[in-house]
Amino acid sequence: MVSRVLVVDDDPTVSEVVGRYLRRAGFLVDLVGDGPAALRAAAAAAPDLVVLDLMLPGMSGLEVCRRLRAHGDVPIVMLTALGDEADRVVGLETGADDYVTKPFSPRELALRVQSVLRRAGGSRPGASVPELEDGDLRVNPDAHLAFRNNTQLPLTVREFDLLVHFLRHPGRVFTRADLLEQVWGWTVGDQATVTVHVRRLREKIEVDPARPARIVTAWGVGYRYERTGH
Repeated sequence: MVSRVLVVDDDPTVSEVVGRYLRRAGFLVDLVGDGPAALRAAAAAAPDLVVLDLMLPGMSGLEVCRRLRAHGDVPIVMLTALGDEADRVVGLETGADDYVTKPFSPRELALRVQSVLRRAGGSRPGASVPELEDGDLRVNPDAHLAFRNNTQLPLTVREFDLLVHFLRHPGRVFTRADLLEQVWGWTVGDQATVTVHVRRLREKIEVDPARPARIVTAWGVGYRYERTGH
């Protein structure tokens, strides 16, 4: 099945180049230049992934991200200006799954899109993976679903990947660099990405996110998952 990608960028040159590379990679691509048009396009033909520039006229990319997140869990890859770390962190907190900084390689962006979509799709048919459980927490990697107290958790693609990784390695300490490489697949990148996703994940799986019992901080090192169930 061919995946549909919605590209939202007000620079027609960027949109055209990105669209061309994504089509070459085998995607159906819709191009729009502002936030309202993006929301209309998403409502008319639900995308499998959105490539979203943060700097948009009228309605900001962050607001578009919030509104898309309010209506579903479509994966979002942000485009941000080089050095705009604060905006990037806010975008990740809003629910984006990945980011690429401008100027960027269209080929790199296409690879990022493929990676996020592959993770969002879960495991391949025939490669069934056992469910992961910890007390009131239950995760089905095949279906890409997570539940706490039998209520489905609204996790982004990267939050889900991070949770699965922790559940598969309880008691082990991971540095932010470890997680960036093993969960995101990046050998270089902004480690603040990991910090933001851990904070967001804690808000969804911890009884008291301010005093996490599951994803605990190993001070000066990184994070460790502690099982709470039996």
